[in-house]
Amino acid sequence: MTEHVAVAVVGGGQAGLAMSWHLRALGVDHVVFERSRVGHEWRERRWDSFCLVTPNWQCRLPGYAYTGDDPDGFMAGPQVVTFLERYAASFGPPLREGVAVHRLRRTPAGLFELLTSAGRYTADQVVVATGPYHRPAVPRVAERLPAHIAQVHSSQYRNPAQLPGGPVLVVGTGQSGCQIAEDLHLAGRPVHLAVGGAPRAARRYRGRDTLAWLDAMGHYDRGVDEFGDADEVRLRANHYMTGRDGGRDIDLRRFALEGMRLYGRLATVEPGRATFADDLAANLDRADAVAEGIKDAIDGYIARNAIDAPGEPRYTPVWRPQETVAELSLDGVAAVVWSTGFHRDHRWVEVPVFDGRGYPTHERGVTGCPGLYFLGLPWQHTWGSGRFAGVARDAAFLAARITATRRRQITEGVSWLAGTPTETYPDLEWAA
Repeated sequence: MTEHVAVAVVGGGQAGLAMSWHLRALGVDHVVFERSRVGHEWRERRWDSFCLVTPNWQCRLPGYAYTGDDPDGFMAGPQVVTFLERYAASFGPPLREGVAVHRLRRTPAGLFELLTSAGRYTADQVVVATGPYHRPAVPRVAERLPAHIAQVHSSQYRNPAQLPGGPVLVVGTGQSGCQIAEDLHLAGRPVHLAVGGAPRAARRYRGRDTLAWLDAMGHYDRGVDEFGDADEVRLRANHYMTGRDGGRDIDLRRFALEGMRLYGRLATVEPGRATFADDLAANLDRADAVAEGIKDAIDGYIARNAIDAPGEPRYTPVWRPQETVAELSLDGVAAVVWSTGFHRDHRWVEVPVFDGRGYPTHERGVTGCPGLYFLGLPWQHTWGSGRFAGVARDAAFLAARITATRRRQITEGVSWLAGTPTETYPDLEWAA
């Protein structure tokens, strides 16, 4: 038996729930499919000491916001799960947990067909709210590591005790790689860290959290279309810092002073050794330059607005590599943690809305296929699109498009409940 809904939302994380809140407020018939439970990604893909990098005051969803006693703090993983569970309970979305969507296609009649673990559904419109982090990205070079070395992706890492005793090589210095390297370092584990090109940012500057300054400066309201290289902006690594222990900088140079071994990018794995690119100094300098550039922007904002803010000395590098360390013997390495990100996996979406890299082509989440939308992508519209901070605005935007599409369907003689269109939609110009 096939069940029909006006709108199907795929994904029950913060994006899917935010979408459901707006649809419910507008009285739109819909269902939210979640393959596991609310908060699944936060339960299953975070290590034990994980904390948000964004402060609690940025945790706001439609009709709901953080109300605890530590707005400038950083929620730990279990607290994020509780936050989402309470959000769902606050408005009772039509949520179907434990239902995976295996296939989405457009039928000859113009409907969307969803083949799920609970049967077949059709929908007039669909919102894909599954985020961008689908399949762990592990480079093929991992296949060349000796059998004695344990390997885990950052999504599988939980704590230092999970790994066999001995030195650990962490590959990648985005937010996850740097925080996992710190976690191991604080536990007294010998750490080798392959440093990539991710930027960093100071946790606090001139009396406030850096993100609070950027929020006041309107940085999070800038649309991706304001940048000349929008496609590249969407692919940039996030700045590394941490919310652990109340929040602090992550300074890889200080880790090196304390005994962590730093290398350039991992280049190859050969019998008995790993080799690295000669770019460690450049990568560290580039990360520092980004952090100092953010401080320059804050200084300018303070000066232009005559804000009374305390002064603060600028960062001075505490360590510099004196020589290039091009290789590491693998004989004593016990484990490798691959902090190398994720691949998008939209193979289940059998609608031609993707570019050559597999990225959905869209304008603020509205694709070229009428009635198909994406929500919760990094930089979908602003910096906060893939986060608690901005997904509500994107969900509201799509809700307006969905209701406009519904009105058009009704006007043109489409049976909304039966889902039997009488004509083909020409394009999306009417909804621009």
